[in-house]
Amino acid sequence: MLESSNRDEVTSFVTLDGSTIRELARTPRQSLAEATVPAGRATIEHRHRTSEEIYYFLAGHGRLRLGGAERDVAAGDCAVISPGTAHKLWAGSSGDLVLLCACSPAYRDDDTELTEPAGE
Repeated sequence: MLESSNRDEVTSFVTLDGSTIRELARTPRQSLAEATVPAGRATIEHRHRTSEEIYYFLAGHGRLRLGGAERDVAAGDCAVISPGTAHKLWAGSSGDLVLLCACSPAYRDDDTELTEPAGE
């Protein structure tokens, strides 16, 4: 059976970290989503107990914190986030930061642990 989706037909939702997500594909072992952090905003720092994530940045620019290290990110950059690693994204002021997020196993809210209060 062929399963497929179209980004424009997928309903978006807000995750625990505050980013807007469109889940494009999901199996029991992995998920793929498009995430958007609005210009000038940030996610809430968090970690996933079991999921490994890969971020591939499609548009915009900003900053990524992985554990204690921070770096600038922009379209074309890629980052691997190991399970248990705290991470946070900031979008630049000139446009939304848009990325693909692959999670294995598939994303679940109950695998997400916020590591800072909202609004920091």
